[in-house]
Amino acid sequence: MNSQEINVSIDTSTTQLNIHVRPIGYFFSVSNDVKRIKEAIKTLQPLSPKRILLESTGRLELAFLCAAYKAILPIVVCNLRQVRNFAKAAGRMVKTDKLDAGDIARFGEALRPKLSSIKPE
Repeated sequence: MNSQEINVSIDTSTTQLNIHVRPIGYFFSVSNDVKRIKEAIKTLQPLSPKRILLESTGRLELAFLCAAYKAILPIVVCNLRQVRNFAKAAGRMVKTDKLDAGDIARFGEALRPKLSSIKPE
């Protein structure tokens, strides 16, 4: 694996996006609103991520997903159960937003899931 491959993961909630950039270990949180999503995308674009992994969380991820897609960023919508099983297999039983974001990034790094596509508006 290319050690410089950047995987960004986003643990999504109603009010917040917890963002982890692997392998550099950069972690930050933003509000899950249009203004902060645009700021997060501007922060992530210069990193040229190989993939940005989002949890599929009942459409809470939709605003970021659409904005990232419009910004031509590589998006992967992940199945929560697969990510959680991956974390358990790695011995991670504790769940926090920061740990979840890290687990999602490691999932992407290890399994390299295919990019997701979305339907046109």
